[in-house]
Amino acid sequence: MPKANQDFLLELLHTASPSSNEVAIQKKWINYVKTFADEIRTDHAGNAIGVLNPDARFKILLAGHCDEIALVINRIDEDGFLHFDKMGGINPQAAVGMKVSVMGENTSITGVIGVNAQHHGGIKKDFDLEDLFIDCGYKTKGEAEDNIQIGDLAVYKTEPEILSDRYISGRGLDNRTGSFIVAEVLKNLAERGCSVGVYAASTVNEETNMGGAYFAAAGIEPTMAIACDVTFATDYPGVNKNKHGDIRLEKGPVFAKGAPINKKINRLLEQTAKKLQMAVQYELTPRMTGTDADKMRLTGKGVPVSLVSLPLRYMHSPVETASLKDIEEEIELLVEMIANLTGEENLNPLED
Repeated sequence: MPKANQDFLLELLHTASPSSNEVAIQKKWINYVKTFADEIRTDHAGNAIGVLNPDARFKILLAGHCDEIALVINRIDEDGFLHFDKMGGINPQAAVGMKVSVMGENTSITGVIGVNAQHHGGIKKDFDLEDLFIDCGYKTKGEAEDNIQIGDLAVYKTEPEILSDRYISGRGLDNRTGSFIVAEVLKNLAERGCSVGVYAASTVNEETNMGGAYFAAAGIEPTMAIACDVTFATDYPGVNKNKHGDIRLEKGPVFAKGAPINKKINRLLEQTAKKLQMAVQYELTPRMTGTDADKMRLTGKGVPVSLVSLPLRYMHSPVETASLKDIEEEIELLVEMIANLTGEENLNPLED
C-alpha cells in the first residue's frame, strides 16, 4: 500500500469515532476527499459523501461506515467510579483490564476498566457490563462530574499497529477500513474516469441503528448500492469452520449471497474479479446482511444492493486484524467494476 494511502488509513484509525459522535473523523475524511471529488455533500445524519459525475443519470452508492463500537457512561457512583452500558456490540470479556479514553465535552480523560484481583477471587465466571467500571482516578462523584457527564462515550485506548508488513491491527477496523476503501475507490475513479455517477459515503451510526445509510440512500436515490463492510474471518485457532464457514485473510474480498443481494450486481463483481484474476470468497446472508445494505435497500422505491466485505479477525475487540493486501484488492475490484459500467445496466433479475 502506498505510504500516503497508509497514512490516511492510520489517521482514520487514530481518530475516535464512536457511534453517534463521528464529527471529528468525518471532518478528516472530507478534508482528504475534497481534493479529488466533484462535490462534497453532508446531511442531517452526519454522513459525508464524495461525488463524481453528479449529473449522471445512473448512480452507484458505496457506503462504508466510519463509526466504531464504544462504551456510554450511564452512572457515576459516590466514589467517582464510572459505570457504563454499550454503544454497539461490546464484548464484556474483551473489556476487562483495558485502558479507555472517555470523551468529555472539552477533553479526553484516560481511565482503566478495573478487575477484581485474582487474590480476592478474581472476576466471577458469569459477568456482564454492569459488573465492570471505569477508574479515572477520581475520589468523589463531584470530582468526576467536573469532567464527565452521563451519556459521554469511551473507546478503548489502543493504537493501530502494522504486523509483519502484512496485517493491520487495532480497534475500530470495523468499519473505518470501509470508510477508507470508499474514499480510495473515489480517488482512483477520479484519476481514471468513469461514465456513471459515483457517491462514496462515509456513513454514521451503523453499529447502533444504521440510520446513516438510510439517510444517505434516501437522499441520493441511487440506481444501485454496495455496502463495504467487514466480515468474520475464521482462520485462527478455536473457530468452528463447520459452523461459521472458512473465510481467510489474504484470500480476497468476500461477496454475500442471500435474499437481500441483487444477483446481477454480484455477477458484475464476479466477472470483474475473474478479469483481474482475483480470488474471492463467499458468505451467506439468508435474511439480512446486518450491514448498511439492509437500510439502503429499503429506501425510496427500493434499491438493488450488494455487499463486499473485508475479512476481519477478532471482531469487536481492541485488536481487530485485517490484511493490507485484501484492502488493496477490494479497492482495485470496485474501481475496475465501476469504471466499466456504461450506465445502461439493467439490474432487474427478471429481465435480460
